[in-house]
Amino acid sequence: MTRGPRAVAASGYYHVVVRGNGKQVIFEDDEDRYRFLNLMRHAMRAGDIHIIAWCFMDNHVHLIVHDEACRLSDAMHALLSPYARYFNKRSNHVGHVFQDRFSAAPIEDDAYLLRAVAYVHANPAKAGAGPMDQYRWSSYDEYAHPGASEFEVVDSDLVLNMLGGPAGFVRFSRGLQGDGGFSTYEARVPGLAPLDRAKERAKPIMQTYRLASLGEVQSLDRAKRDEVLRALRNAGISIRQIEQLTGIGRNTVARVTA
Repeated sequence: MTRGPRAVAASGYYHVVVRGNGKQVIFEDDEDRYRFLNLMRHAMRAGDIHIIAWCFMDNHVHLIVHDEACRLSDAMHALLSPYARYFNKRSNHVGHVFQDRFSAAPIEDDAYLLRAVAYVHANPAKAGAGPMDQYRWSSYDEYAHPGASEFEVVDSDLVLNMLGGPAGFVRFSRGLQGDGGFSTYEARVPGLAPLDRAKERAKPIMQTYRLASLGEVQSLDRAKRDEVLRALRNAGISIRQIEQLTGIGRNTVARVTA
């Protein structure tokens, strides 16, 4: 099926979502996240695109950006292509790292922008990865503690001015999270299932087989690979989750673990 053109936001604001191919993990560790973050900074700066909010989850990324010059597609290509090459080389992964096309939902009013920013920051809590104010890999801290955050990536002035500063931002974010205010927003940007429990269950198996990351399972000889897959399945990890964590297709996982 031929893909239609992307919707263009008159405001220039977009909610961008990048997903791992087959929902597989795209960050094995913090080194991967740092690499993606640095590539993101450079690509967006080169395209004169302002980053308004960001959050890195295990198998997907959320960005809120302001792109007045309509350079988003070029900037995302400059970000995703080199990261995919890096990730494949580092993890011995073969094939596509990302889904074929990133999504970019136009944001056309102030209320939608504020809800989008809050939604992005609430992702870790929704996925069971921890409270949003304790999750390291998002721009939440840049808003809550401007000038004192570990990362200085976003252009936060607009949102902070709209909410009356950092304290207002925190109140707004907690209020939406507490009253279930994301239900209508989620209809526009579907969420992804968390992998945190599966990763915890996999840790003893990784130690037993001396695996630094689950991506290494692909490079094992077939007998050892199949042994690890069966161990993961016996640990209560679903076929879909094994596919996401290892990058090995679900048909192979299902056949080996039947």
